[in-house]
Amino acid sequence: MSDDDAQGKVGQPLIELAGVTKVYGVGAAAMEALRGVDLRVYPAEFVAVMGPSGSGKSTCMNILGCLDTPTSGAYRFCGVEVSKLTRNQRALLRRHYLGFVFQGYNLLNRTSALENVELPLIYRGEKARLRHQRARQALQAVALTGWEHHTPGELSGGQQQRVAIARAIITEPVVLLADEPTGNLDSVRSVEIMELLTAFNRDLGITVIMVTHEPDMAAYAKRTVYFKDGMIATDHDHKEVG
Repeated sequence: MSDDDAQGKVGQPLIELAGVTKVYGVGAAAMEALRGVDLRVYPAEFVAVMGPSGSGKSTCMNILGCLDTPTSGAYRFCGVEVSKLTRNQRALLRRHYLGFVFQGYNLLNRTSALENVELPLIYRGEKARLRHQRARQALQAVALTGWEHHTPGELSGGQQQRVAIARAIITEPVVLLADEPTGNLDSVRSVEIMELLTAFNRDLGITVIMVTHEPDMAAYAKRTVYFKDGMIATDHDHKEVG
């Protein structure tokens, strides 16, 4: 019996990295950010990615998000070899299958919450009426009904991150990639954001992969992958409580 079967993970992985390396620079200046990473993520998993600065976790996330490409090795998404896709095809994969949440929110400052959430649908060419409807639904899902016309400057940090999450889920992504989503928030707002991510994972089946430095936040995940020196040092499932 394989390790995957033993953990109840059967069938095709949603995401697979096989022997992935990433080297920046050449010659004496070359820096190996990833050193042969093997990773499988299955549908509806919630995975926390941890490790010290420079361990390779952010590089790995950039590859998973099609924001960077491996130097060697394979990245497969739903069984498709991503390195064989064209730049346009990778952009379509990001647009239709992936959602992103960042530590810094990345909202447009002079644009309302509703308009910020609509942005991914604008890139898809959706009609205005559908965009407005979907954006209102997404804001409702993150408990921001009534805040549609406020700009980021009129919102708290927690509310801004909620807008960012609404923007990430409006496309109904298969995978949500969250990079330090609570890094700029206090403990109360951090818990609120983690409860949102947990609910989307549990109720909508969205696969969540989250980079965090905080053990308390990683505890919300079902599994923790720990990077060290460009490699995965540990990878373990959390035991169910109760």
